[in-house]
Amino acid sequence: VLKYDEVMNQQRKVIYAERRRILEGENLAEQAHQMLVDVMTAYVDGATAEGYAEDWDLEKLWEGLRQLYPVGIDHHDLVDSDAVGEVGELTRQELFDALIADAERAYAEREAEIEAIAGEGAMRQLERNVLLSVLDRKWREHLYEMDYLREGIGLRGLAQQRPEVEYAREGYDMFIGMLEGMKEESVGFLFNVSVEAAPGPAVSPMAAPPGLAEFAAAAAESNKGGVATKQRPAPSAALRAKGVGNDAPPLTYSGPSEDGGVEVTRSGGAQKAGANGGGSRRERREAARQRGRHSKERRV
Repeated sequence: VLKYDEVMNQQRKVIYAERRRILEGENLAEQAHQMLVDVMTAYVDGATAEGYAEDWDLEKLWEGLRQLYPVGIDHHDLVDSDAVGEVGELTRQELFDALIADAERAYAEREAEIEAIAGEGAMRQLERNVLLSVLDRKWREHLYEMDYLREGIGLRGLAQQRPEVEYAREGYDMFIGMLEGMKEESVGFLFNVSVEAAPGPAVSPMAAPPGLAEFAAAAAESNKGGVATKQRPAPSAALRAKGVGNDAPPLTYSGPSEDGGVEVTRSGGAQKAGANGGGSRRERREAARQRGRHSKERRV
């Protein structure tokens, strides 16, 4: 059991360290670019893994790339270009260079679009939001899969295999697969998620204090005579915005009073009588003795 837990602890450290970087507001532009490069590399490697250039299914590759980002080049133009020539002369590196240049162009246009909508630095905020959301969801899914693996890993012992070794090996493969899937999903979201500027909080206009207009008029009149006299306006009500301060409901506080009773105070300053009634402490004690004497007489 401890060896199983150690596998999960190592994976958890990696995920939580990444999550902490995002929450601390680190600039993720370089990481997002590296994700883009890694995803494009995986797509190109998958399409060019076997066979010669004439055997590559570029149509299928382009179909997958269009789901990821708005592709700006056509594979027919790439093959028929003077730089490449015939289909058989197209190399894997030339294909990758052309696609990564196109993807970087599309990402720069996407960044300009986002910042035109939400202001400077909006793309960095979008990168943090997307990476955090995808990371949390992928990690939860991975935890379910690791639990499922752990439930059945004991049967590997029947095949003369060590369950803890197989759990660590397969858990590692699943973890790497989760990270690769997180990269692809994040890049897809960064290109395709819908973004709009959040409306700012409505600000109510502040009412001018009474007498301000009269004070300004008097000051202007005094300046016309050539002598500026200092005048001080009469005290006025404090400025406030609608829905702030006076509109809040009164709060009620209770606590011990100086004579041992309970004192209730409202935020407006009014006080209620103590729970033990008014009068001095001697009077309250005398009233309590009288109540006790009457209750004994009734029982008799």
